[in-house]
Amino acid sequence: MKWIRSFALFWYDFVVGDDWRVAAGVAVALGATAGLVHGAGVNAWWLLPVAVVALLGLSLRRAVAAAR
Repeated sequence: MKWIRSFALFWYDFVVGDDWRVAAGVAVALGATAGLVHGAGVNAWWLLPVAVVALLGLSLRRAVAAAR
């Protein structure tokens, strides 16, 4: 049982890490991309790189503001 708990905690720490907002944003971006591709038939490959750059910028902004 300890092995299962350790495995789950590793994946939580790996995916969520220090900022749950970035993990949630990536999950929303993946869902939006899937929705556009499968629902509307749009070629939405560009959405994930845009979302990652935006999420990185927001994360850096929060880190810099917290360091001041």
